[in-house]
Amino acid sequence: MGGLRQIPWVGKKTEQDLIRLGYPTIASLKGANPEEIYQKDCLMRGVQIDRCQLYVYRCAVYFASAEKPEPEKLKWWNWKDEM
Repeated sequence: MGGLRQIPWVGKKTEQDLIRLGYPTIASLKGANPEEIYQKDCLMRGVQIDRCQLYVYRCAVYFASAEKPEPEKLKWWNWKDEM
């Protein structure tokens, strides 16, 4: 298991994406801007990717930044945009 896959909802593909985007470790995500990560991912791919990936990035940054992450905040769907 890769280090980033310790983050809930980060699988092999998202781990590869994060490494490609310059975030090779959990520590490297601490304090990062998930919206910037998502925009950079879209630019690198040359397409607008599903916003669910943004929600996963938000969750991952929270996990990396929180001293004691709250279980409910470790579910990517709880990071959706406000309706």
